[in-house]
Amino acid sequence: MGEFFIHAKDLWYSYEENDRKMPVLRGISIDIRQGEYVAILGHNGSGKSTFAKLLNGILEPEAGALTVADIDLASPELSDDDIFKLRRVVGMVFQNPDNQLVATIVEDDVAFGPENLGVPSAEIRQRVDEALATVGMSAYAKHEPHRLSGGQKQRVAIAGLIAMRPSCMIFDESTAMLDPAGRREVIQTFEKLNREQGITVLTITHYMNEAARADRVIVIDDGRVLADGTPYEIFADPGRLISAGLDVPQCTSLIHALRGEGVKLEGEPITPEECADLICRALEEKKNGNAHA
Repeated sequence: MGEFFIHAKDLWYSYEENDRKMPVLRGISIDIRQGEYVAILGHNGSGKSTFAKLLNGILEPEAGALTVADIDLASPELSDDDIFKLRRVVGMVFQNPDNQLVATIVEDDVAFGPENLGVPSAEIRQRVDEALATVGMSAYAKHEPHRLSGGQKQRVAIAGLIAMRPSCMIFDESTAMLDPAGRREVIQTFEKLNREQGITVLTITHYMNEAARADRVIVIDDGRVLADGTPYEIFADPGRLISAGLDVPQCTSLIHALRGEGVKLEGEPITPEECADLICRALEEKKNGNAHA
């Protein structure tokens, strides 16, 4: 495989609307290595979900270069076999889990993908068991999917992808319809896949606290890359995110608000734990300072 698992260079895509082309991606360039955990942020209509669909062959590039797993998706000679190969290595989990569940029993749903890939029956059984164990749903193997909670359904959808053994998983607003508990379950699942199995994870999200947990954050605004860096680098500049119609993690907002009130705080925390530690240290320093005054 080349240097990058995903290589996009000057990538363009437009939708047709009233006989007019409406550009959504405007010469976007992004490189992602195998095993990275990347959050892609952007307001509605920024182009982030369009980019995800291009990576999985759901949409075709209009112009520019796009290579995923050494498959040239911008090639005019792209074949059905190439798309089939792509779908084996790049899986997607969408926003609504109900749209992804196809069987009446959980374990049958997880087996659906491997069956379509022609995996032998004995291996399918093993893959299903392993996938359900990975997402913590083994006890629900015989249950009916429609009776599960939103977070449980989404974990079953993820298990279906795991059973296909992809090397990259794209989560396109996969936590948007979930309550906080379900969102936490799903986030923990794809973090586990990334850190324990080395699966490349791309999460398309508008939840800042979710993005803060990634190793890298890419901000797309009006079809272009606005920012690309670690969560600490991205959230250190709240003004840039706000100008793009985005928010910042709650703890980042709190720290900047406290600074605005004259509280001296060093560092840029992006998680609640880091935020609490920073405030506790500041209070302790103030207490010690007053004691020595």
